[in-house]
Amino acid sequence: MKNLTFIGFLLLGLAFLLYYMLPQFSVVKLFEPINLMGILAGIGIGLIIGGIVGYVSKGAALKQEEKRRELKQLRIVNEDLEKQAAELAKQQTVTYTSPDDNKNPPNY
Repeated sequence: MKNLTFIGFLLLGLAFLLYYMLPQFSVVKLFEPINLMGILAGIGIGLIIGGIVGYVSKGAALKQEEKRRELKQLRIVNEDLEKQAAELAKQQTVTYTSPDDNKNPPNY
């Protein structure tokens, strides 16, 4: 993205340089100087805008990906905590049963 912006500024600068050199500028009539300047300036501006938009969208995508990773990590931690809580609850129910409960099972 930064390279696109740099190339855009370079082409835009070249277009302005050609504009200031217009009286001395003579090329084969394939491209007239004014047409060449317009083409270079248009490409330069397009690359600058494209580079900026790409850089901004990449930053937003990276932030969203980071949030997804954090959410996934929090879910894993939450599942682990729930498993530990279930194991603790299971241990507490086993600990608080009295030996008499095993002799007389309840009738259902």
